[in-house]
Amino acid sequence: MLDAPTPPSVAHPVGDSSPAAVLPTACSHDPDPTRAARELALVLAEPLAGPRLGAVLFFCSAEYPLAALGEALTAAFEGVPVSGCTTAGEITPNGYARGGIVAIGFPRAHFAVSTALIDDLAHFDLIRAQRLTDTLLNECRHQAVAPVAGHSFALTLLDGLSSSEEQVLATLDAALGSIPSFGGSAGDDNRLAHTHVFHQGRFHDQAAVVVMVNTPLPFEVFSTHHLRPRREKLVVTAADRQRRTVFELNAAPAAEEYARLVGRPVDALDETDFARHPLAVRIGEAHYVRSIQRVNPDGSLTFYCAVENGIVLTAMTPAPILDDLESVFAGLEARLGSPALVIGCDCFLRRLEIEALETVTAAEGLLRRHRTVGFNTYGEQHHGMHINQTFTGVAIGRPEGRDGGTGERA
Repeated sequence: MLDAPTPPSVAHPVGDSSPAAVLPTACSHDPDPTRAARELALVLAEPLAGPRLGAVLFFCSAEYPLAALGEALTAAFEGVPVSGCTTAGEITPNGYARGGIVAIGFPRAHFAVSTALIDDLAHFDLIRAQRLTDTLLNECRHQAVAPVAGHSFALTLLDGLSSSEEQVLATLDAALGSIPSFGGSAGDDNRLAHTHVFHQGRFHDQAAVVVMVNTPLPFEVFSTHHLRPRREKLVVTAADRQRRTVFELNAAPAAEEYARLVGRPVDALDETDFARHPLAVRIGEAHYVRSIQRVNPDGSLTFYCAVENGIVLTAMTPAPILDDLESVFAGLEARLGSPALVIGCDCFLRRLEIEALETVTAAEGLLRRHRTVGFNTYGEQHHGMHINQTFTGVAIGRPEGRDGGTGERA
């Protein structure tokens, strides 16, 4: 069912108090970019009478001809800012998908949205970050939807193969201050070849998009994972930080030591093993996963997050993945009320685990009940940190929920 065609979601009339009227969503599985873009616009733009739609956020398969898709989206949403990225799978209003596109509409009545592109990741310093943040916030203030303080969050989308997430996120986080942030690294359907972000009509690589959202609606940025620490430790004894590649663990060839840990032959290691047997670095009382991307011919391991000599990696074991997510959603609903929408950045390794456990139907039911859309990522971003194997996102409440955002971030 993962690749079955899915009809677009149905938008509600203007003035409807339902969640879809607050944050309409749509999806298309049409491989033709022009038809797909028109299908999205039919749901998002036309019922909101054009000018009432303030911005569009989308997540799409890298299988689309991206230049043509960019032109089609620009034409379909003429005059409306459109941002997005490629994925390792989509989370649509109807469940998981691959090979399609899912989009969210932000009506002007409830949202001020401003966007910016970072096209020189290597030289993104604090001065540039502060200028970018100030510009985004000023644009939101000009739209006069809600006070900036306590009512704004930032979404970051980065080229998932840029290896620049840590530096860019830490710098941006310093400039954001108390503004909560989250995001995901773009994917390419698990090919690990080309990932892209979208800004002002074009797809870009080696770049990042920052989306500032200001709203009077209640919201909460969150992150969770279902992994628990084991007793085993692996020390990185030889690594290339720039390439995120580890050559030795515990002074032994990295792939051999990892294979010994998980009880598998080196030549049999694959993404399912990486999903079920992750490694993490401990910072304070929390563990942050450093997911393995691949085994290299020389027996080294390349990771999705930064690794360096001397760090200690803890072996992790999964707890029930859907129980953890259900608990998080229940807490969000208790604090915010029934969500208008949850925008989720879900690591593609979590999806692989769900598929391996044959719990896709249950997972899709959970995501639908909590009105979740988003994408499967090559890494997640939360409060300036680049993390792996998490479900990270923002839950946005409905107008009848409590007033305001979440204030300063937790």
